[in-house]
Amino acid sequence: MAEIICSRVKRKCNPEVLETVIEIAEGIARQGRSKTRKGTLFVVGDEDKVLEKSKPLILDPLAPYPKEVKDIRDVNIQGTIKELAKLDGAFVVSGDGYVLSAARHIEASARNIDLPMGFGSRHMAAASISKETDAVAVVVSDNDEVVRVFDDGELVGEIISGRWDLEKLKPHIKGKYEKIVEKDLNLSMIVKKN
Repeated sequence: MAEIICSRVKRKCNPEVLETVIEIAEGIARQGRSKTRKGTLFVVGDEDKVLEKSKPLILDPLAPYPKEVKDIRDVNIQGTIKELAKLDGAFVVSGDGYVLSAARHIEASARNIDLPMGFGSRHMAAASISKETDAVAVVVSDNDEVVRVFDDGELVGEIISGRWDLEKLKPHIKGKYEKIVEKDLNLSMIVKKN
């Protein structure tokens, strides 16, 4: 899915980093099934602008650590992220794959953002920050098991895992889209077409 999204993006988008973030998000969504639901937001790329347009909600639990130990591809940092996802706020991930900050409040404008009914403030923050920066945002919703990807203020991907009737799914993506079903994984991906 990351390859598809990164190929349509007019900006720098590292497919390996985005794919890793999506996989972590899927893991968090699946954890929500068995325990209390939790959601989170990842903002990937254009980290300097994203940090300018956000602020810490609490003392940043990742701040004291050097960049080298915060590689998103490292299993240890992935476990840390899954624990920190219980906190409110967003993760900022650099384009080259380092988790720079956690528990951030996104302060991007919601002007000219049009989301489907039922989406909350986390989705609005994702759409807004992806519109105002060259970042891609990945949301784990806390009221369903869906991971959503935003680019340039628009919903461009939905990953639905679990036991859904995949034929009855109604995607929230506006315009033409492609549905990719991985029956072995019980996973459906819906990606906006160019």
